[in-house]
Order: sequence, then C-alpha cells, then structure tokens
Amino acid sequence: MDLSVVVPIYNEEANIVALYERLLRVLEPMRLRCELVFVNDGSRDQSLPLLLSLAARDERVRYIDLSRNFGHQIAVTAGLDATRGAAVVIIDADLQDPPELIPLLYAKMKEGFEVVYAKRRSRQGESAAKKMTARLFYRILASITNISIPVDTGDFRIISRKVVEGLKQMPEQNKFLRGQISWIGYRQTYVEYDRAERAGGETGYTYRKMIRLALDGITAFSDAPLKAATISGFVVSAVAFLVMLYTLYSRFVTHDYQPGWASLMISILFLGGVQLIAVGIIGEYIARLSANVRQRPLYLVADTNVQQPGAAAA
Repeated sequence: MDLSVVVPIYNEEANIVALYERLLRVLEPMRLRCELVFVNDGSRDQSLPLLLSLAARDERVRYIDLSRNFGHQIAVTAGLDATRGAAVVIIDADLQDPPELIPLLYAKMKEGFEVVYAKRRSRQGESAAKKMTARLFYRILASITNISIPVDTGDFRIISRKVVEGLKQMPEQNKFLRGQISWIGYRQTYVEYDRAERAGGETGYTYRKMIRLALDGITAFSDAPLKAATISGFVVSAVAFLVMLYTLYSRFVTHDYQPGWASLMISILFLGGVQLIAVGIIGEYIARLSANVRQRPLYLVADTNVQQPGAAAA
C-alpha cells in the first residue's frame, strides 16, 4: 500500500460524500495503491450508514466504528493504527483542509522528508476570537516547550510509515498528535495553504474541547506551569512579607489600623489563592499520570471491516 488517508468522523453526514468524491478525484490521477480509513467517533447522525454504503461499493474504503465518542485525537490514533500505507495523510472531514493539497504534500515527502505538514496562511469562516486564541495558544506552547512545535498548523499533514510506528510507541491517554510528531523528529517541512470555511454541519470542536486540547498539549510537553506555581509562591510570600511590614508600621508607628483585619486578609487572599492555583496545576499532572497508570485501552472498536491490531473489540 502506497498511501493511506485517515479521516476522523464525528457527525459529518453533510460532508462525507463530498469528501469521498474529492479524494477520489485527487488520488486516482496519482496512480497509487491507496486506502481511505474513516473512523466513526461515536457519531449520532447518519455518518455510519454513509460509511457502510461507501465501503460496500468501494474496497478501498475501510471504516472503524468506535464504541463511543473518544475524541478527535484518539479517533485519529485509531485510524493510524489500522493503516498499511508507506505514507499516511491525516485530514478532517469538514473540507476546511483541501484534499487537493495531498499531491503537493506527497511530492514534498518524496524529496526526502518524513513529515510534511500544512501551514495555514489564512483561516476563513472562523470568528476573530477563535483565530486570536488559536494564534496565542500556538505561540505560548512554542515558547514553553523544549521541542519545536510548528505554529498555525493543525493535524492536516502527511507522515511516513517510520513516524506512524513511532507514534504507536507513545501510548499516553491524553494525545496531542502534532506535538508527538514534532517530538519524534526526523526531517520535517511544511506547505502553506489558505484554510477554507467549513463545508457543512457544525464543528465538533467547542471551546471546552479546545481548552482541553490546549491543556493536553501543555502538560504533555512542558513543566512550565509547575515552575510558574513555584515562582508565584515565592512572589506572593514576598508580597505578604511587605504587607506584614506595613501592618507592623501601622500598628506601632501611625496607630491607624483595624486589629486582626490585615493579617486575616493576607492569609486568605494571598496564601490561599496561591495554594489553590498550585494544587490545581499539580492536580492536572497527577490526573494524567493516573490515566496512564491505569493502562486502559485508548479506544474500543464496535465494528470494522479491517483487522485492528492493538485494539479490543466490543
């Protein structure tokens, strides 16, 4: 198999057929042995029946129906586990990432690169708040990690079999694939493109899921929040010490004070606030450690037309 295309699906009934047709128009002229791996991530619409229909008439279509919604990153992981291609493309089903870019990504890989990711020049159809938060997140992540995670990129990219095998050796529960691929290394480059507006349906990436993905990325590749908690503890302790000096000055020099008020406010507002922040940050790391220690499978497969190595069948 020359090329595999992994497509995570979550309530994408409005886009599946259009995506399939555009993929065929792109892949057939390339004259490669190809497979399309669609991963149904617990969709509640007609996505699964559409995938079954495509698989029935096209042997190149392979589907994996997960037992429930495990999330975008896990769905992509399930697809990668099932691929056989020497090169693998990851692309979403909403048609914001154009399938027509695949030949260029593949040609770039043939120049000797193991990873070619698509870098966004512009993002159409997205709110100013989403663009701003995404831009800010990528740059914060790049500044606090010790690996080079490319900015203004998503999961749309082509990776070699060598990189796929490397990802299989990284079984952590809280996946952040673009960070893991950067951590793996090898020769990587990019191709720029203009991201289109969503073709149909509604995005599955709510702000809540985006925040969770951001936390996964930060906690997986940086201990900066833990260091920040330590530094903030020293800073607040210093401020508390200064306020203590002011309290003593007011008590013994100016005699202008309310007995007990200053010390009470210092204790509650300063020390209590820092402790809660520090405990919350530590808790995020401990929760991820706990998830990995339990060693539960990343996903369960309800139905598929392929053999799934490494996955349990429900």
